[in-house]
Amino acid sequence: MTYLYLAIAIVAEVVATSALKASEEFTRLWPSLIVVIGYGAAFYFMTLTLRAIPVGITYAIWSGVGIVLVTIAGAYLYKQVPDVPAMIGIGLIVAGVAVINVFSKTSLH
Repeated sequence: MTYLYLAIAIVAEVVATSALKASEEFTRLWPSLIVVIGYGAAFYFMTLTLRAIPVGITYAIWSGVGIVLVTIAGAYLYKQVPDVPAMIGIGLIVAGVAVINVFSKTSLH
């Protein structure tokens, strides 16, 4: 269940972050509500994750996967396609998260 909670937290955060631009600085009601509800759900499910996974590991996975998904959402929704250096940087972040999950004894296996 722990990784399910983390996955829900990540998806909620990605939805909320993606809606930030559409909220137009919180001047549009529905996108603004999506932001508030999404971040609330993200942090709630992240706290459930913290019962079993250390905070540093949880945050590394949450932010690493979130960066990739927000980048994809930004490219799809807002036509904000990252350049090659940005893609390399994102790849390095993904590699770091993979190293933590495969080799670290502090992550939940």
